[in-house]
Amino acid sequence: MHNQIWIMTSAFDQLNLDQTISKAKEIGVQGLDLCVFRRDGTRDDFVATHLDYEVFGPDDAKRIVDKFNSAGLRLSIGAFENLIGGDPAQRVKNQNHLLRLIRMAYLLGGDENDVKVGSFVGYNHELGIQESGFEKNLEEFRRVFAPIIKYAEDLGVSILYENCPMEGWRSSGYTTTFNNLPGVLAARKIMYELVPSPNHGEIYDPSHDIWQNTDPIEVIRHTDMTRLKRIHVKSTRNISDPFWGNMYPMQRVREDWAKKAGIPVSTNPWDRHHYEATLPGFGLGDSMDWRAFVQTLHEKGFSGPFEIENEAKLSKQTGKMAAIVQGCKAAVQNLAPLLWPLTENGFEYAEPIKPLVNLARNDVPLVTMKDLV
Repeated sequence: MHNQIWIMTSAFDQLNLDQTISKAKEIGVQGLDLCVFRRDGTRDDFVATHLDYEVFGPDDAKRIVDKFNSAGLRLSIGAFENLIGGDPAQRVKNQNHLLRLIRMAYLLGGDENDVKVGSFVGYNHELGIQESGFEKNLEEFRRVFAPIIKYAEDLGVSILYENCPMEGWRSSGYTTTFNNLPGVLAARKIMYELVPSPNHGEIYDPSHDIWQNTDPIEVIRHTDMTRLKRIHVKSTRNISDPFWGNMYPMQRVREDWAKKAGIPVSTNPWDRHHYEATLPGFGLGDSMDWRAFVQTLHEKGFSGPFEIENEAKLSKQTGKMAAIVQGCKAAVQNLAPLLWPLTENGFEYAEPIKPLVNLARNDVPLVTMKDLV
């Protein structure tokens, strides 16, 4: 089984699309998951916008397909925001942006070209603080996403949810760090029952489960493989903490109390859990057995791409392009013997890259949530 290795382009927010494609060729990957975040969005962490979503039409789709075929690369698109909670005005903008991305994926060939749309669901804490709040968030997911998924299905496009709980999305003054509904497998399974369409599935990132003391191998063993389309390549180095434990986040307490007691406290919303983001094979130990993880995926028949999501402290977080590229190259070399056959040139991806089909689809009008409900 020759799984491709792709890169999620949030790592290259400093570069334009052509420069990012050039880096992908240098690194030796077979595809890009293009980040297409709102330019007026509220996120400022690991975001990028590598396609112009405001003027995208059939001619733009043809140009992108030709560009990627010339480079010998595959592609998907995505943006990861809160679509069922947070500020109500931003929530609607995020929902409408997802509808834009679905239209773009359709013009790029959609499922026929394996062009998926990556997304979060988010979480509504106004509902969450109520009794049965998690159940009410699942109901809100169905209310919001059922028409979105129907729209995607009608256009032959699939939506994929990533399982990051987005632990830094709220102030460290809040006790919980669960801010994205599909952050646990149980929720994802219920989501597919509530909206039984085949046109939504998942991108699984094992690093998020590692720091939550959940075994990614067991998650895969219980995953419906018809829903799993992508694997994110990102590692976690867990750091033990005797003061707060490793189940709950650090809580905000008065600085003088913490200093007198000699305990660590959160310094920012993302500094809540005790782990460090890494890349497999680059600079630091890894709290996960990648060989066993990949072996389990292959036993379950997974044939999709492994996407490098570079948020590593020693790579992306340095802000240095050379270190970002180094980290991606190291991840490719680390995965090569697990994913690719041994040849005279070592372990390499030895299959031809299937070209994207230029389907020359007719345009469809932009829609908003008001048009769907």
